[in-house]
Amino acid sequence: MSRLGDLIRTERIRQKMTPKQVAKKCGVSESYIIAVENGSRIIPDDQARRILKSIGLKQQTEADFSLDDIAATVDLAQVQPSIQSVVQKAPPKPRVEAEKVATTKEEKKDESVTGSIWLDALTSVLKNVPVMNAVLQPVDHRLLPIIQGRIEGGAPDKVFYFLAPDDSMRGFRIHAGDLALVVPAQSPIDGAIMLVEHNSHRYLRKIKTLNPTTYLLQSYDKEYDAVTVNLHEMNCIGRVAKVEFSL
Repeated sequence: MSRLGDLIRTERIRQKMTPKQVAKKCGVSESYIIAVENGSRIIPDDQARRILKSIGLKQQTEADFSLDDIAATVDLAQVQPSIQSVVQKAPPKPRVEAEKVATTKEEKKDESVTGSIWLDALTSVLKNVPVMNAVLQPVDHRLLPIIQGRIEGGAPDKVFYFLAPDDSMRGFRIHAGDLALVVPAQSPIDGAIMLVEHNSHRYLRKIKTLNPTTYLLQSYDKEYDAVTVNLHEMNCIGRVAKVEFSL
């Protein structure tokens, strides 16, 4: 089953709805809903949002996750973990008196997803990655998908964005204000662009190995420049996995 199918089925069961009831609300066949839940049918995001809204979920949670974020994430083909263990741990819904049923249903219409299995499942596929400035203080954050327990090969709680402070790397296509996703690495990597600390300052620099203990820290603003340093003179913080920029 797909993650989207698992979550739709889980929330449908929590709301005590049958596939036929959901199908009627969405204007599709019961077999269509069953196929989505089984993961045998791929559906577009707008259809996923319509199904989720028919179950009673709002478009935004208190954690600022929109259904666009959710649908885009749960549809990733690489995401494999199942939420069955989460479903099994969900406490049973208490019985309600007949005269309170109508009120409870009305309250559910305005209830956000916070505290539901949605957010429990999201913690395994989304991560708020901090954006750090030149002194490694957080100034913002970005949502990134966790794929097979990693983000670009790094532990999700260790990766971060570094906000390029200047144009010293524009010859390597990194300009001031660009976001470099840094994955922790403690040793220099030949040919990689890395975040290093040298002379009490932190820089993005391209690494060139001269010998096992000597390296070139390369930059390129208006012209190429390089500084030769010994291994003990610098501290490697991490390698740049990708760069994001705004138009």
